[in-house]
Amino acid sequence: MIPVNKIENLIKIYADLEKELSSGSVDKKEYASKSKKYSSLGSVINQAREYLNFEKEKIDLEKIINDNQTDNEMKDMAKNELKNILIKKKINEKILKVFLIPKDEADEKNAILEIRAGTGGLEASLFAADLFKMYEKVSIKKKWSIEIISISKSEAGGLKEAIFLIKGKNIYSTLKYESGVHRVQRVPDTETQGRVHTSAATVAVLPEAEDIDVKIDDKDLRIDVFRSGGPGGQSVNTTDSAVRITHIPTGIAVSQQDEKSQHKNKAKAMKILRSRIYESERIKKDIERAKDRKNKIGSGDRSERIRTYNFPQGRVTDHRINLTMHKLKEFMDGELFDEMNESLSIQDQELKLENLKQ
Repeated sequence: MIPVNKIENLIKIYADLEKELSSGSVDKKEYASKSKKYSSLGSVINQAREYLNFEKEKIDLEKIINDNQTDNEMKDMAKNELKNILIKKKINEKILKVFLIPKDEADEKNAILEIRAGTGGLEASLFAADLFKMYEKVSIKKKWSIEIISISKSEAGGLKEAIFLIKGKNIYSTLKYESGVHRVQRVPDTETQGRVHTSAATVAVLPEAEDIDVKIDDKDLRIDVFRSGGPGGQSVNTTDSAVRITHIPTGIAVSQQDEKSQHKNKAKAMKILRSRIYESERIKKDIERAKDRKNKIGSGDRSERIRTYNFPQGRVTDHRINLTMHKLKEFMDGELFDEMNESLSIQDQELKLENLKQ
């Protein structure tokens, strides 16, 4: 059952918007967003009204059915009608529940992925590279485009860190469940006695923030320039082209040195900084809305172990939904990504539907 006050509130909002939009008094800046909201509500307003009328119709039909003076033909008609409105009520309830699920405003955005090697030394960096290749294969299959923002390589083809932007349709809604600790269990090439080692890499998925999403004042930024160095930096370390930008109010800092141009490094650093600030604010709002963060599949908690990749047994397990697939190679090739993602999305939706009852 959906609380009646939630349905009544939808109808009231729709009526208020209708009155406001027809009066012509809406500010030009707000007109587009209010029209969009009005149109969105319009898609379920009939179901909302029918849902509220259901109890009254049910009582009227039950009176007819239970009245000894009503003839059998009329009773049969009333029973059929009651059966029909019960079916319609279930359909309307499902439509309204899906509509009432809190919308994630970031779902339609592109996503910035940050992969970092965790515990496990060289093996962790090799696994970080494997994860990068997996997301690359998924992107190719889905015809998404990848833009490398920053990459730091290790020996033997591994990755210490990779930050990249994936562009396409509804990217964040698809990739947001990837945030967290990814654990790998396998025998490293350097292991002579065949022992299985465990290592990890972290993945952070941030919605790409635009200027309108986050207002950053120049006075709140501290920008330091320095000489690039380390792997990949040798070709650009003759000038102070590397940039570190710190957002003073939040303490969030981003360094960028991949480009030879200080200007380009600053632009890339600002892109990451803006998205990290945006995500930080979103998480704060989520915590305010829901005290029990464990009930949110897409919480983006980077410290949470979300998945284990067991190479000796050829399986991948997502611990949030207790789903195990015994096709690890296919998963790493991007073949089963949609299947895993769909299961996560369904579970997330079910938990949100449960929260509507509270």
